[in-house]
Amino acid sequence: MKKNITLLFLLSLLTSIAFAQHQSTPQSQKIRCGATEYEAHLQFIHPERASIAAFETWLAPKVAALKARVNAKSSNNSQSPTLVYNIPVVVHVIHNGVAVGTGSNISDAQVLSQITILNQDFRRIIGTPGYNTNAVGADTEIQFCLAQRDPNGFFTTGINRVVRSATTWSTSSVDANVKPQTQWDPTKYMNIWVVNEIVEPGFGELLGYAQSPSNSGLGGIDVNGGSANTDGVVIAYPYFGSSDIYPEGSYGLPYDKGRTATHEVGHFFGLRHIWGDNSSCQVNTTDSFKDYCPDTPASASETLGCPSSKNTCLSSPGNDMFQNYMDYSDDLCMNVFTQNQKERMVAVMQNSPRRLSLATSDGCLPGVPLNVNKINGLNTIYLYPNPTQSIVNITLENGNELPETLEVYNCLGQIMITTKIRSVTDLSVDVSKWSHGIYFIRIAKDSDSRTLQFIKK
Repeated sequence: MKKNITLLFLLSLLTSIAFAQHQSTPQSQKIRCGATEYEAHLQFIHPERASIAAFETWLAPKVAALKARVNAKSSNNSQSPTLVYNIPVVVHVIHNGVAVGTGSNISDAQVLSQITILNQDFRRIIGTPGYNTNAVGADTEIQFCLAQRDPNGFFTTGINRVVRSATTWSTSSVDANVKPQTQWDPTKYMNIWVVNEIVEPGFGELLGYAQSPSNSGLGGIDVNGGSANTDGVVIAYPYFGSSDIYPEGSYGLPYDKGRTATHEVGHFFGLRHIWGDNSSCQVNTTDSFKDYCPDTPASASETLGCPSSKNTCLSSPGNDMFQNYMDYSDDLCMNVFTQNQKERMVAVMQNSPRRLSLATSDGCLPGVPLNVNKINGLNTIYLYPNPTQSIVNITLENGNELPETLEVYNCLGQIMITTKIRSVTDLSVDVSKWSHGIYFIRIAKDSDSRTLQFIKK
């Protein structure tokens, strides 16, 4: 018994040490991201998980091979079609039983606003906050949809509401009491957990954290691809969603524009903090303390706030790229993924376990409809045909009153149409001239709304 108590004490101590990188941070201060410390914690409790150095050794030649293929196509003026990765997302909203739209039980609209921001940021969409004119700025060609098919093949909104009694979570309590019980197949879905508050003892309050991808194929290392039952992203609810898109939500300034999720999803696809989590100013990609992306200028520290300029490495070319999503700047400052960061994420998408399989998941395709109870004051509503080539129809359960308004958004959050519903004829939408892809229909009545997805073929 004494031996077991001693072992538990040592585990607790070492876990706290893993989260003590910013030892000068006051307990009350909010920490932008805990992904690096969380990765150290995972490597301690799962020795079979590849170290960061081993992961970089595995990934480097794959990034180089990808660059060589891209350069070869460019030199040959190849016009092969662009490959866009569609990532099915399930958002697990963890709350303690409060009404939808209250506290951590955030509304569907707040969830949808975050998916919109992810698409704007990762696709560098013109006319949105995710666009930039930086010379090395890139469209990552990764985009996201709320899942329409659950693991059993049935229709889903991609939002999974779960009641848990805790109001404050640590990373270990989330891993033990939330993720294994609620996670959808991580080979087919990117799991995001939205929780009330994340407080790491001895470290501070975290806005969010993510599990980095794993490598495979290294002899004797990481043979199981890392920890599958903890894979995903965790974010505290005030930092999930955009106050610009859905101002009625609950947000924590200055992190109210959805960039915490953009940052953490960057980690999920293999990106590192641009300053390399140390005070080094070296820029060589073989330097294990840098972010392995030469087109992000050398930086010796994270950025806090929203400076007009910043240069922590005067001996190296270029100012700190505090506009990069992988810094700690305020949300309003962020709008850049670079070409090298894109190449790194694509290499992960093409090679890493549970990232490669996301590209072939059927999670974005509509599942089999299920009769469901009244949701948000609107009875059961279906879209058909789905997918469609020309017309999408909204059908209401018998006795359901007509909604008041209908809006259609594309997957980048751009409004396609807005309609006031006066009769059942307004429940048919002509999409024949629209581009193929994923769209969202939001119908509303009084203060209630529901959002559904459809695919235009």
